[in-house]
Amino acid sequence: MDRQVVVVTGASGGVGRASAVAFAARGAKVALIARGAAGLAGAAAEVREAGGEALVVPTDIADADAVEAAAARIEAELGPIDVWVNAAMATVFAPVLEIEPAEYRRATEVTYLGAVWGTLAALRRMRSRNRGHIIQVGSALAYRSIPLQAPYCGAKHALVGFTDSLRCELIHDASAIRLSMVHLCSFNTPQFRWGRSRMPKAPQPVPPIYQPEAAARAVLKALDEAPRELWVGLPAVQAILGNRVAPWLADRVLARQGYEGQQAAAPADADRPDNLFAPADADTDYGTHGQYDRQASAGDWQFQVLADWQWMGLAGIVALVALLILMLIAGAVF
Repeated sequence: MDRQVVVVTGASGGVGRASAVAFAARGAKVALIARGAAGLAGAAAEVREAGGEALVVPTDIADADAVEAAAARIEAELGPIDVWVNAAMATVFAPVLEIEPAEYRRATEVTYLGAVWGTLAALRRMRSRNRGHIIQVGSALAYRSIPLQAPYCGAKHALVGFTDSLRCELIHDASAIRLSMVHLCSFNTPQFRWGRSRMPKAPQPVPPIYQPEAAARAVLKALDEAPRELWVGLPAVQAILGNRVAPWLADRVLARQGYEGQQAAAPADADRPDNLFAPADADTDYGTHGQYDRQASAGDWQFQVLADWQWMGLAGIVALVALLILMLIAGAVF
């Protein structure tokens, strides 16, 4: 993909930033879309260090007109867009009744509508050329919701519905544009440092936790193989298949364990940054990783073996294993 033009939203930190650097290592020209100036500058420096060309395009992904303008600028300065990765997200860690309407709206506009606006901006340009690849960064939570993250779970569910509709239309039109979703498990990203939270303790990814670079490898795999979906990591496979087999059991297990699993031992910091309505990394670059480097794994065999479940005959076995695990957990709970 040497010299291909790649657009990454949510590129100032986390999975978006790790993916941008991974594309750069292959020689791509990478357009970086996010709000935070310091985070974008840090990401651009890493892209150039990895061997790619970086274009910083400060944009609020929730603004459809701004996203369209960003796409126009990218094509004017870098050339035709070959790949568009929607990785921007926002969330609120709190029970449903403690989240304000404006917070629901904002999290939805960033996580769901931001991906819609990015997809539309890419399609308007790719359609006339009849080529290109759009990659949606989804989540296992798009299929198995958890407590304390209703806005995020709802947005990821919505993104699956939107993407499936679009896929049907592309097939109907015999389009050569490729469309993939990459569903992730728990990753050590800055969202747990700067996501809005009303929990008494510091938010954390549900263990086991992995580093963003493992997710970036999955995004590159999606580009190389153009699958319909990738389920990244054994926890994602267990959550999705387990929910399909026994959703009622998953409901009860998460009701008992989902609160504690999303909170670290340390109490919440009243002065922690908040990126819901304004960028947290405008003046400070928080980097790619969150604060859980000690607990996070760089990724192991499961990302190689289970990343693309669709070609494996082991999917049924995994489903049975997931069910057995849930049954064992249920026995411990009840």
